[in-house]
Amino acid sequence: MAPRMDGNVLVWASQVDEATLEQARKAARLPFVAGHVALMPDAHLGIGAAIGSVIPTDGAIIPAAVGVDIGCGMVAAETVLTSSDLPEDLRPLLDRIEVAVPAGLGRAHDRGRVHDAGAGVDAWAAFLDRHGLPAGTSLDDRQRSTAAAQYGTLGSGNHFLEVCLDERDRVWVMLHSGSRGVGNQLAQRHIGRAKRAMREWFVSLEDPDLAYFVHGTPHFDAYIADVTWAQAYAAGNRRRMVEVTLALLHDAAGQPGTAPTLVVNCHHNYTARERHRGRDLWITRKGAILAREGDLGIIPGSMGARSYIVRGRGNPAAYHSCAHGAGRAMSRTSARKRFRAADLSQAMGGRTWLAAHAGRLVDEIPAAYKDIDTVMADQADLVEVVHTLTQVLNYKGVS
Repeated sequence: MAPRMDGNVLVWASQVDEATLEQARKAARLPFVAGHVALMPDAHLGIGAAIGSVIPTDGAIIPAAVGVDIGCGMVAAETVLTSSDLPEDLRPLLDRIEVAVPAGLGRAHDRGRVHDAGAGVDAWAAFLDRHGLPAGTSLDDRQRSTAAAQYGTLGSGNHFLEVCLDERDRVWVMLHSGSRGVGNQLAQRHIGRAKRAMREWFVSLEDPDLAYFVHGTPHFDAYIADVTWAQAYAAGNRRRMVEVTLALLHDAAGQPGTAPTLVVNCHHNYTARERHRGRDLWITRKGAILAREGDLGIIPGSMGARSYIVRGRGNPAAYHSCAHGAGRAMSRTSARKRFRAADLSQAMGGRTWLAAHAGRLVDEIPAAYKDIDTVMADQADLVEVVHTLTQVLNYKGVS
């Protein structure tokens, strides 16, 4: 569909509620927003900024627009395997993934088995060096230990790990995760600071969650340092989980481990300095991915629905962006009231998944999300489909 203007918001979503639109309008009315806000097809209500929004700013940045899971995103790895290489019963593989990739709220590796999880300066430096992470972050000793122990873990909510088949019968590993507890703590710290700064400067906002930092201030510099680190941590966290899962997958297939033929690793909650229309701007994508011409990206469907590997078309009106997934159509509370475990079991069909926990996962039922094919049709001018993935195994954290 062709996007439509709504005030200073350019909307790609054919299905979007008024509350989400108004949230995007409020962000677009901020004086430092440098152009229109782009609202993606999967847009829905968030905190401060709508999920599925792309916000260009000049001279200021909004921590809540990045969100509390800094660097959250997707990774997908294509293997040389096909469906015939997989064991008939994938349950043993799921059981091994559960052990190797902890999932759920606050879950971490056993600290006794994390060789570099110490809080000391030397141990922390060794951890950063081992995983290629930047050094500049303001974590205390306890947070450093937690960050090391949670590295290579999935998290909860809509975070997931899947084994999929594409349209050629090739096997993929795909997962969704972010910067875990440490990213949340950093985000909450800076969101609180920004709100306090607004009060100190007597700045009145339509929504307090749109509190911002001004370029050139110590708070701005501290936030950029932490958000840059957390984004690198999130990307590395996803990379580590894929490495572990690929080893388990090849072992289950009875084949020697081989390097993936393609790996795509992309953020969808982040901010970056980019040049658009001749200006250097901060582009904040909250539930959106980078889709420059030729860029590969990942757009997952909901639990039990198709996902897509896409190639960006570089649409300048969207600041070279596209949707990050299906997007919720109803809240978790509404989904739990409306659906039962049997509904989710029916939706999952013959896939291998944590069926015994259906009652605790029912808020992730596909019917609680927008139709992924409608989302894809809405953004035909933003991306083209390269591969279509269908999951045969799904793993989520159970809180």
